[in-house]
Amino acid sequence: MDIVKPKVSPRFNHLILLGGAMVVVIVLMAVAMMQPSGSQKLERSSLLSAVVQRGNLQVSVEGYGILRSDKQTLITALTPATVAEVLLRSGAEVKADSIILRLDNPELLQEVKVANVALTQEQANLRRLKLSNQRELLAEQAVLAELTATLKSVQLRSEAEKGLAGGAVSMLAYKTTLLEQEQMQERVNLHTQRIAQLKEVMREALIIQQEQINQANTHYQNMQQRADRLLVRAGIEGVLQRMPVELGQSVIAGQELALVGSDKDLKALIRVPQSRAEQLKVGQAATINTRREQVAGLLTRITPEVREGTIEVEIAFTEGVPTSARPELNVDAKIFTAQIEDALFIERPVNVQNYSHQAIFRLAENNKSAQLQELSFGAEAGKYIQITKGANENERFILSDTTRLHDVKTIQIVD
Repeated sequence: MDIVKPKVSPRFNHLILLGGAMVVVIVLMAVAMMQPSGSQKLERSSLLSAVVQRGNLQVSVEGYGILRSDKQTLITALTPATVAEVLLRSGAEVKADSIILRLDNPELLQEVKVANVALTQEQANLRRLKLSNQRELLAEQAVLAELTATLKSVQLRSEAEKGLAGGAVSMLAYKTTLLEQEQMQERVNLHTQRIAQLKEVMREALIIQQEQINQANTHYQNMQQRADRLLVRAGIEGVLQRMPVELGQSVIAGQELALVGSDKDLKALIRVPQSRAEQLKVGQAATINTRREQVAGLLTRITPEVREGTIEVEIAFTEGVPTSARPELNVDAKIFTAQIEDALFIERPVNVQNYSHQAIFRLAENNKSAQLQELSFGAEAGKYIQITKGANENERFILSDTTRLHDVKTIQIVD
């Protein structure tokens, strides 16, 4: 027997759909009411947190820089030349007489030869002058000897005639002999003075000639020194830090050829933020990280010049230069500026600065939610920062960046 099904009116279907929608809305409203106001869910794996600790906090300033020798030698070209041979490269260990480069300058080598010839000629002129002076002096001394002999002969005759004057020898003859003796004595005296003056003239001539030789020798030594510098030597024991020239390159006088630094007296040149400069004082302890070891140091110099928001400080090794240290090695450094006793501190949250106030999410004891908490921060010590207000020991705070959570005071943490 056929059963006739009653038809459902379209109005009844509309009521059913409307009722279902109302149920969904009521459920959503109930869920929303169960959530705290201003709350948002975050996955636990996306958050980084840390616990507030209590203890002595070593305040430090961190920076970066390089190791540089306190004793450096900058080698420059004395004359224009061409790089003929490159024997060592940057980073090579060198002795004082190690040859780094060989330069070539044919014109300079020719000038050395010309200067050497000029020096030899001046030295020959000195020998010639000495011989000429000696010959002239001997001639004048021979004349003086002849005059002296004549004077003695006249003196003997005068003495012989003295007792015979007015008798066997007339007075006229005796007086004539006396006059001749006076004249010969005068000639001897004059010639003696002439020889003395001649010796003085000869001495001055030798001095002048020696000055000519000295000038020629200075010029020759200067040229020879320039020629010797065509073989570029290190000059000190250490490391070849920089060599900005290449094979075949032409260089001019004064151009840098190489920089050599000693590896025995290295110091760290560290750049630190300008904002932390007021915390630094000469004599503060420090550590230098060479990437292979941590070495103790001491702050020895603070430069006042600011460059790109940083200042440069100098740190000396206090326990000797480590074996891993080399000139121009990139290093990090930490300078210890103070120690705060019995301080509350935590690993520095993202975007938090020292001596600032900022709201950070504090985790509940069940670690399933976090509430926004206003904190006051103090000094920074490496990866830690002091908390001066707003937190207690063993409380856990979220370190991750939560600046995207605008107007959210509570977060729900889900696994």
